[in-house]
Amino acid sequence: MQNRTVYNSDHELFRENIRRFLRSELEPNIEQWEDEGVVPRSFWEKAAEHGFLCCGVPEEYGGPGADFLYNMVVSEETGYAIGGASVGFSVHADIVAYYLMHAASEAQKRYWLPKMVTAEKIAAIGMTEPGVGSDLKNIRTTAVRDGDEYVINGQKTFITNGQNCDFVLLACKTDPDAGGRGISLIIVETDRPGFSRGRNLDKIGQKGADTSEMFFQDVRVPVSNLVGEEGDGFKIMMRELPRERITIACRAQAEAQRAFDEACVYVKERKAFGQHIADFQNTQFTLAEMKTNLEVGWAYLDQCLRKCNDGILTPEEGAMAKLWTTENEGVVVDKCLQLFGGYGYMREYPISRMFVDARVRRIYGGTTEIMKLVIGRSL
Repeated sequence: MQNRTVYNSDHELFRENIRRFLRSELEPNIEQWEDEGVVPRSFWEKAAEHGFLCCGVPEEYGGPGADFLYNMVVSEETGYAIGGASVGFSVHADIVAYYLMHAASEAQKRYWLPKMVTAEKIAAIGMTEPGVGSDLKNIRTTAVRDGDEYVINGQKTFITNGQNCDFVLLACKTDPDAGGRGISLIIVETDRPGFSRGRNLDKIGQKGADTSEMFFQDVRVPVSNLVGEEGDGFKIMMRELPRERITIACRAQAEAQRAFDEACVYVKERKAFGQHIADFQNTQFTLAEMKTNLEVGWAYLDQCLRKCNDGILTPEEGAMAKLWTTENEGVVVDKCLQLFGGYGYMREYPISRMFVDARVRRIYGGTTEIMKLVIGRSL
């Protein structure tokens, strides 16, 4: 993470602040929050007080009006922090906030964005359904127009911030016979009759993240909750997906970097057969290969970050960034755990948490296989 030119001195000062905050507020508490299965709202509120949420929201909507790179500093530092994989800031600040900034009505922006900046309202996005993962065109949740309201029925799963959220930006079918052109995005407040949260899902990793099921049974919302035009939901999602994939790439790259840094410290302290593990040629070769792959990842990621900040990142570039960083993260955390030997398998060592937390990066936001399809279709 050294000598990167995509960020300026103000970004780096901001990085120091968020890293200090995460060291003091997240890392000492993550074990308790993992046992509880949720990062508490009080942590969100503290982050908001320090200006770490929704950095890109314009001042007219209560935000700091910073560029997207500030969001990515938060994303990287959250990934670099021990236990940061459980924190759902990215869905809230990097995804939903930008959906609203780019597609919502003026009234929606003025109501929701200021509350997202202060964490008064926590956001989730409802895409994935049981049996329908990356195949968004075939979602089955419906929103039927009834006068000035939509009546929503359906089910979602694997929803980040599912227990904490106050509203969900819901992908649903307003025209079930129109395929992707029948999908709309609708804001659904979680206090509406007929909405219910399912269980907080028991995952192998990211145990502090409140990942949940959601159920919608004759949930009525006003037509004014529609984001964009009816039938534009799929188009909006496709437009914003490169940004989502860049945020995942930033997290993955930072998590891999932290695993590497932890391993470098460990092998210089741990001895075997009368010498430090770092003195073995095999260790040096393994670390050299990982360092090279990490540097390649940072270089391409920074190239994509510039384009994303300028609004010219293509879907295939976002897919390539996610593909490389998440696949490389899997390799890095596995090799780093191996360098820890038996201690790497012990939960008291952070590398074990990193190992299980990293696995889902190759799945959500579009699986590795979907990334290859996106890239292949651009050839």
